[in-house]
Amino acid sequence: MRVLVVEDEHRMALHVARALEEDSFAVDVAYDGEQGLAYALAHDYDAIVLDLMLPKLDGMAVCRRLRDAGKRVPVLMLSARDLVEDRVGGLNAGADDYLVKPFAMQELMARLRALMRRQADDPRSTLKVADLELDPLTRRARRGTRQIILTAKEFAVLEYLMRRPSIVHTRTMIAEHVWNFVFDHASNVVDVYIKHLRDKIDDKQDQVRPSFIRSVRGAGYVLSDPNEDQA
Repeated sequence: MRVLVVEDEHRMALHVARALEEDSFAVDVAYDGEQGLAYALAHDYDAIVLDLMLPKLDGMAVCRRLRDAGKRVPVLMLSARDLVEDRVGGLNAGADDYLVKPFAMQELMARLRALMRRQADDPRSTLKVADLELDPLTRRARRGTRQIILTAKEFAVLEYLMRRPSIVHTRTMIAEHVWNFVFDHASNVVDVYIKHLRDKIDDKQDQVRPSFIRSVRGAGYVLSDPNEDQA
């Protein structure tokens, strides 16, 4: 999942970004409202952490312009101002949630995941395709009764694909949601992680049923129910 953090306090921005990256998110950081708005309009983020008090363009203005542009991305607004009118103003501007500083990082993570679950077509926390299950809350994956041990990036790639099953995703689409702007698009790292996931997910004894993650020649990858593909 890819998140944009818009926060002018560099220490706070880096603290939030580091915590999100440790929880498998790809993170981009903007330090003023204009830069944050430009990033948000140019890229598809799964969520935005948006400070209220920003230079050049404040958080409320950023949020309003995003909504006016038709961007429905979940927005978690941050502010040291905890008056009722401030919270109401942020929500009325288009924010989905409002968190008062200082806050516990665990609460920020929980609120972000709740917003993304609410945004998804299927609001349940557990993602499921056939007998493959992924729980973003507990960070656990299993195939039937078999638990699958994944690294943070493997989990992030699988979560991205399972939130959008039966849809072909290009390598660029996967990379932009799991890595960030520093990703080298000439690299074959996406293919490497797909191979790792296939090795861990697929039943090595079953030589007939296709993989959960199929290659689409000249396009990218798609995750779907192997039973349906075989039918």
